[in-house]
Amino acid sequence: MARDIRALSKAQIQEYFESIGEPKFRAKQVYEWLWQKGAKDFDQMTNLSLSLRDKMKADFVINHIRVDQMQRSEDGTIKNAVRLYDGKIVESVLIPTDTRITACISSQVGCSLDCNFCATARLKRMRNLNPDEIYDQVVAIQNEAESFFGRPLTNIVFMGMGEPLMNYHNVLAAIEKITSPEGLGMSPRRITVSTVGLSKMIRKLADEDPKFKLALSLHSARDEVRDQIMSINLKNPVGDLIEALQYWYQQTKSRVTLEYVVWRDINDKPEDIEALVQFCKQVPTKVNLIEYNPIDDGMFQQADFAAVEAYQQALQAVGVVATVRRSRGKDIDAACGQLANKNELLSES
Repeated sequence: MARDIRALSKAQIQEYFESIGEPKFRAKQVYEWLWQKGAKDFDQMTNLSLSLRDKMKADFVINHIRVDQMQRSEDGTIKNAVRLYDGKIVESVLIPTDTRITACISSQVGCSLDCNFCATARLKRMRNLNPDEIYDQVVAIQNEAESFFGRPLTNIVFMGMGEPLMNYHNVLAAIEKITSPEGLGMSPRRITVSTVGLSKMIRKLADEDPKFKLALSLHSARDEVRDQIMSINLKNPVGDLIEALQYWYQQTKSRVTLEYVVWRDINDKPEDIEALVQFCKQVPTKVNLIEYNPIDDGMFQQADFAAVEAYQQALQAVGVVATVRRSRGKDIDAACGQLANKNELLSES
């Protein structure tokens, strides 16, 4: 089977051209087509001779994604069902507001975690996404932003399907391409990687001195609660997370964003609020209080808004920025926690 040319570095592409008697500068030309211009096949590389393009087609493939289905929400949100080269499907989302357009990107096919409130967790993890597959999701949404809104993509969040820190190297490789002048040239400050809280990997990431932002899907600062809703907490308890995030801040000087859903009768009590306040006193953070998006389970129900307000007021009283986030794209199952490849699942049933 032919190799995917985008799995090669620029140096390796240069070696290839030298091996077939072509000048070195061909590597730069091809690299620009692949990563700046988003070429989907070799015939688009019009500054190469036909014979050279045919030679490359014989030696390589470009495993480009395809947007199989695009759904548009009443609020403008767009959800893409993205088919990969091997036929597997992931979902990505374009989220428009008055001031920004955000791409919510997947990093795995399915998910190996089992957070009880998340639809994606019901899908078994089939494989990690390659760097180019992550990159292609961003390019697709960038094109949609221009086509439908006449505005550029401004932000990227790794909050789609999968746990980014369980696909560590490929996620970092994709971000390098997205931020490189030889790629999309986006500022890393406009990229946020979200994790459920893998303490060891947060420390490892901090040592890379990344320029992008980190978000933690917390939802409770009490082990007895978090153990029940997110089994990952059994191996990464709250105390370990605090130490890992303190290390993150020490290394990067970047505040962590806490993503926090308030559910009725699960984490809406005064002791839950106090636990989060104490957590935030130990780690420089800001908090997004997120509206819950049901996945047909009776166990998880959006708490009364009074409970959300109580959280916000308690956090603000100790100087923590706390924002209430309204969900977007709920009518097309594109909101936070709802990505589950429903169309693909239905087609298989």
